Amino acid sequence: MANIKSAKKRAKQSEKRRLQNMGLRSKMRTQIKNVLKAVEKGDKEAAVALYAAATPVIDSMINKGIVNKNKAARHKSRLNKMVKALAAA
Repeated sequence: MANIKSAKKRAKQSEKRRLQNMGLRSKMRTQIKNVLKAVEKGDKEAAVALYAAATPVIDSMINKGIVNKNKAARHKSRLNKMVKALAAA
């Protein structure tokens, strides 16, 4: 345990941030899963709508430093590929 006052404060701050980041990361994962479920069901309209809703959430995670930009781009690219394949079929 930290003995110095500033170290104690830092520990409290980092724990608070960790919990906030956990919630944000969960929010992003939920959005991704919703798109995947719609694609599995074969529901074109829902998949397109959910992808449009998931994209800004993923982008906001980049700005907040929760996710690396390459990981976010990979998720968006793969989801978009699935949605487009569904729409073409």
